[in-house]
Amino acid sequence: MANTQKLDTHHKALTVNLDPSTFGAFAEIGAGQEVARWFLLVGGASGTVAKTISAYDKEVSDDLYGSGSRYVSKQRLQAMLDREWSELQTQLGHTRGPQTRFFSFADTVSARNYAGTNEPHGWVGLRFQLQPGAAPHDILLHINLRDPTNVLQQEAVGILGVNLIFAAFYQLETKESFLEGLAEDVVRGRVEIDFVEFRGPAFSGWDHQHLLAHLVQAGFAEAVRFSGNGAAGPPSEVLHNKAVVLAPGYFGHVDAAHAQIHMQILAAGIHELRVELGDALFAPIGIFCLTAASVDPAASTPEIPGLLRRINALLARGGDVLLFRERELYAMTGLVNRYTKAPLRFVAGLSLLIRAFDDPYGNLEGSRFEGLARLFAQNVRIYAYPMAATDLHEWIKSSSVRGWEWSETKAWVSANQLRHTPPLGHLYAYLLASNFLVAMETPAALTATTQPGVLR
Repeated sequence: MANTQKLDTHHKALTVNLDPSTFGAFAEIGAGQEVARWFLLVGGASGTVAKTISAYDKEVSDDLYGSGSRYVSKQRLQAMLDREWSELQTQLGHTRGPQTRFFSFADTVSARNYAGTNEPHGWVGLRFQLQPGAAPHDILLHINLRDPTNVLQQEAVGILGVNLIFAAFYQLETKESFLEGLAEDVVRGRVEIDFVEFRGPAFSGWDHQHLLAHLVQAGFAEAVRFSGNGAAGPPSEVLHNKAVVLAPGYFGHVDAAHAQIHMQILAAGIHELRVELGDALFAPIGIFCLTAASVDPAASTPEIPGLLRRINALLARGGDVLLFRERELYAMTGLVNRYTKAPLRFVAGLSLLIRAFDDPYGNLEGSRFEGLARLFAQNVRIYAYPMAATDLHEWIKSSSVRGWEWSETKAWVSANQLRHTPPLGHLYAYLLASNFLVAMETPAALTATTQPGVLR
């Protein structure tokens, strides 16, 4: 049934408890039993709660849900949902099945540890029926906990879990209404949702790629991951402890010729990092990245279909794409450094480099200096890819940037040949001399071609 009234967490839990058609089990590992606690706290819990369980001990958890997977993982969450759902059907299906919409809720969470050395995150899931006896539906979420203390993170998980159960039963009219209900009072500052997966007939019209992009545009996530090899998951799973080359750009040209050039530039960045690392243990990975914000602050926000058109053109070549909420490179640095302390390198064309350098960063107290400091934090460099002189000239002419000059070699311009008038030029020269900016050479295969729109 639809519910348009805005309710707080207490009244959401109470509404579920007073609905005679809903009944289910709660299995929670990590971050307490905060979801079940809400339903036990508000009254009428006997109308909703069949069982609560918290298998904190690893041997107990393995005995219940099987071994062989990480404890905070999609695989463990799936095993929890399977087990609890099966037990509900076996124990109560005959007696309550004809009049009950069963559900099993599960979460496995790594909240902030005592030393504060972990990256708090978790997997949250719900299996539920929309009608008694009907086929079940699944909702799986990956979340990042952003509160500074364990207690606050537990509280946030509790609110999110209540929101999930309530939204599944009463706010499924559209994906937008569901996600707004899910995020109420907890997302945007406390919890990030950077992966969703829906299964079941009620979600047949919900496009997964569109949902991921919506998470970013609506402010639910800093970034989401799109994979060209079918390995769906949150950004953390591909970035964890990896040396990373990010290739940011607009990627407005989606034809095969430009796609090939994009791949060559990313491959050049990966090769550069391999040479730089030598025999280090890190095997670099390369990822394209786009922003869901407008590249030009004065322009309107890109529409999701247009974003997906550009993303899918990159995915067609294989590999991964990260869609970021913010357009600034330092925001990308901040997210990647959550999950790895290995080297991070950007490979960027000169037009993008100029934009990053020329941006006044008016949203930061320290303006340009703070923006550059954040960008180059924690072992970060930019591999500056050369640009065809004609393309650079056209881009400068069509943009608002001023003060840049260059020389060229065989109709190409490298970062070493790019200059800015003082005093900003002194800062640019310092970043080059300090190797924060690494000028790449033009590959011989591209010297006879042009490079319109590449990595801008």
